[in-house]
Amino acid sequence: MSLGSEFTHLDATGAARMVDVSAKDVSTRTATATGFVRLAAGTVAALRAGDVPKGDALAVARIAGIMAAKRTPDLVPLCHPIALHGVEVTLEVRDDGVAIDALVRTADRTGVEMEALTSVMVAALALIDMVKALDPGAVVTDVRVEEKTGGKTGVWRRGG
Repeated sequence: MSLGSEFTHLDATGAARMVDVSAKDVSTRTATATGFVRLAAGTVAALRAGDVPKGDALAVARIAGIMAAKRTPDLVPLCHPIALHGVEVTLEVRDDGVAIDALVRTADRTGVEMEALTSVMVAALALIDMVKALDPGAVVTDVRVEEKTGGKTGVWRRGG
């Protein structure tokens, strides 16, 4: 069996390629990804009080996450450029940092898992950029897909 028939992103010689999805059916597809930015207690307090010197760190991170989802094919080499129909990014300040959730929706021939993951990562990076003067030890952790829907595989949920 050739590599190209085992792995869809490899051709028969083993070279990377973009998968042809033109024969797939268009369907509504969603993906939810999450992540966490671990922060020092003082940084959490500054976020809660709105005292981050650079400004509204959560708003900047939210917009960055939305923009990132739209730019995913520019960053991930084999990712298809698809029309996104919705991107929701939420940030929740917790006692030990900020939880980030991204929900991405489309009606297309391929899924939006990479867009959701990219959204979370860039939101996390933007948040760190906003607070790095307060907290140079901030850490991005636990970035992962939680759920995807649509396509021939239907619904997939982490842990179930």
